[in-house]
Amino acid sequence: MTETPPHDHAPEKDGGKRYWLDDMRNVHKVFWALVIVCALLFLSDAFYHKHVIFEFENWFGFFGLFGFCVSFALVLTARELRKILMRDEDYYDR
Repeated sequence: MTETPPHDHAPEKDGGKRYWLDDMRNVHKVFWALVIVCALLFLSDAFYHKHVIFEFENWFGFFGLFGFCVSFALVLTARELRKILMRDEDYYDR
């Protein structure tokens, strides 16, 4: 009996069909591509003139950091709100 080598991808579903994101190497490539794009967009803040109303809007990277923090807060709020709004599995069957 031979041992099968460990795989770093999801188990095959749908009759053995594999999708390109089932391979963790592709997931890592997408992740690092997003990190690079976000870093370049953050750094691009130094290369254009902003017409600001409030002085804090002129801080380097303000809108990128503000967007990230608000998105993070939205996810945390949604997690807590789910606990309040979640219904039982058989809610509509009753």
